[in-house]
Amino acid sequence: MMTILINRLGQSVFVLFGVSLLIFFSLHMTGDPAALMMPPGSSQREMADFRHSMGFDRPLLWQYFHYLTGVLHGDFGESLRYSQPVLSLITERLPATALLAVSALAWSSLLGLLLGIVSALRPHSLLDLVCRLVAFSGQAIPVFWLGLLFILLFSLHLQWLPSGGYGTFSALVMPAVSLGAFYMSAVARLARASLLDVLQQDYIRTARAKGLSAWRIVIRHGLRNALIPVVTVQGIYFASLLGGALVTEIIFAWPGIGRLAIQAIQNRDFPLVQAVVLLAAAVFVVINLLIDLLYLVLNPRIRL
Repeated sequence: MMTILINRLGQSVFVLFGVSLLIFFSLHMTGDPAALMMPPGSSQREMADFRHSMGFDRPLLWQYFHYLTGVLHGDFGESLRYSQPVLSLITERLPATALLAVSALAWSSLLGLLLGIVSALRPHSLLDLVCRLVAFSGQAIPVFWLGLLFILLFSLHLQWLPSGGYGTFSALVMPAVSLGAFYMSAVARLARASLLDVLQQDYIRTARAKGLSAWRIVIRHGLRNALIPVVTVQGIYFASLLGGALVTEIIFAWPGIGRLAIQAIQNRDFPLVQAVVLLAAAVFVVINLLIDLLYLVLNPRIRL
């Protein structure tokens, strides 16, 4: 296990280095950073002073290694729009995104697994059809459209929930439900397909021959192996949610990482854009590493 962990850590460092290289040079290839960041009508003298203060007049490789050195020391630079350290801006917005991501993933995982299990136990029945229709509905309706429908119904018409904001449970309900609907559908469909495949295995037939109940067979013998692909997908979904749920945060005025990223792009805030992208990549790397370790718990044979 230690060998697997060391190999994964080495791959993670390589991936993060590649992402930092790609985002840094991609942003600088969009044009002169000073011309993009400075307000229209700035004089040549002001542009030259800005380039010198930001180090843009230095060679590009020097700029990258200077940036990389700062990142390794926890310094992601200063936001040009907010005049604050980039890391402090991200840490301010991270709790809101984490709360939204955990809430959306929690209800979508529980309901998706329940629908998938029920559907797999009664394949091609009326109950299976209803569960599949509920699952398909989550993927058929776009997130932005579902969010707007929720606002029209529950905020404007019924006036049960606020249309936006942050800090209360009522403000969390609509963003979490609209964001998690798509993931609930994916989990339900994947859980059904995976469990149907596992239920055809020989050890499941042996458990049935012993007279065990269907739910005991599923929970104790089938679900553990069927969860492996579900865990993989859920890990990727959770990483994408922590990276920022752009559309949902904008629709519901949720002060998270996704909304901060859009504002950074609109304001041409290079340091903030670089930090948000690098953070999203780091989240994906860490989640994938945790998934690999979780495989060893769900199925010890993977150790081989």
